[in-house]
Amino acid sequence: MYIDLPEKRYYSIGEVAKAFDVNTSLIRFWEKEFDALKPKKNAKGNRKFTPDDIKNLKFIYHLVKERGFTLEGAKIHLKEEKKETLNNFEIITKLEDIKNQLIKIKQHL
Repeated sequence: MYIDLPEKRYYSIGEVAKAFDVNTSLIRFWEKEFDALKPKKNAKGNRKFTPDDIKNLKFIYHLVKERGFTLEGAKIHLKEEKKETLNNFEIITKLEDIKNQLIKIKQHL
């Protein structure tokens, strides 16, 4: 899954939900369910997601939405096989980014 977010220090929950094409309530739900998601909150209580949070969200989205894991299955997978799966996921993500860049170059020719 390709997420089109500008490089920033913090992202609002609205930006994140729009990038993942999900409701903000799902992002808040995943925040409660997965310990890996810990967005910072400002004085008003607004969530501010860091690039690391986005990376974890991509991984959770991949497990739950793309691979069809249950929430419990995704939690177990994150705890037990996180390093190996995360390495594979990072490779897939980098390859998808390269593919998208090549498609953009092709369109400009």
